Amino acid sequence: MTQNRGRSGHIEHGFPHLATVRASITALFHRLSADGIRAYDTSFAPADAAFDAGDDLHLGAQRVAAATVRALRLPDARMVVSFREMEQAATVELAAGPEYFVEVSDRFRTHRRDLAAALAHEVTHVLLHRLDLRFPGTVENEILTDTAAAYLGAGWLLLDAYREDALTHQRFGYLTPEEFGYVLAKRAALFGEDPATWFTSPQAYEAYVRGRALAERDHRRTPLTAAGPLARRRYAKARRAGAGAGAGAGAGAGPADGSAYRFEQDGSGAGLRVSFPCPVCAQRLRVPVCGRLRARCGLCATVLDCTT
Repeated sequence: MTQNRGRSGHIEHGFPHLATVRASITALFHRLSADGIRAYDTSFAPADAAFDAGDDLHLGAQRVAAATVRALRLPDARMVVSFREMEQAATVELAAGPEYFVEVSDRFRTHRRDLAAALAHEVTHVLLHRLDLRFPGTVENEILTDTAAAYLGAGWLLLDAYREDALTHQRFGYLTPEEFGYVLAKRAALFGEDPATWFTSPQAYEAYVRGRALAERDHRRTPLTAAGPLARRRYAKARRAGAGAGAGAGAGAGPADGSAYRFEQDGSGAGLRVSFPCPVCAQRLRVPVCGRLRARCGLCATVLDCTT
């Protein structure tokens, strides 16, 4: 796992990896199923991440690692944690198990508050390895790992390790702070939890708020009924163009709001249809253009109110 730290280190912001983040959420639902995702309804407890200077280094590291394993529902996996000087925050040796060897940077001997964040990423690697879930590119696979950690309840620790002020520039992982906030807000909406109370870093909380704002906009995009008047007018104009141009006509907003709805003529002659991403799992839905309707996502089972 990468780490960015030091007084002059540049920390990327915004949502440059949003398409991969959304694809990662979709992939998790495909691999685990909606019921499997909902089994991760309990997030990593802040008390389980606590590790102060008075704790024995190795016993404390093993305790936090075991808590991470439980949080990610890997009861038959054992993490053996060791410390060494290294550029990365941590690495894990992926094998058949049940023992996995995690090496973490020597800096965690003293910066213990962030050890749980480093372990959350590495244990998620083990989970995805066991699920045989991966993306082809190295960076894309790391984004998948960060997204899975956050969506399954342990990744809030990675965002809480983000600090950026006059003295410190630090973040862990491959997602930007705002992207972590976006994924955590998606999870919060699914399970009705409020991770904002867990953050010890003010900058982490601010990034969560920015990510949450984007996640909330996903639920107000057309053709969802909750969309605002301006978006509804743009949608109506695109719908008229789609009806007149036939198959292949469409309209979509850029990744800033994730709309990307597309119109097409139904091959059976039944009329115009619209496809759009589910605001929960990002799987594309395809429904008839017929006014007010309720659509059920076949992947995450979310029922959506739409005005098509």
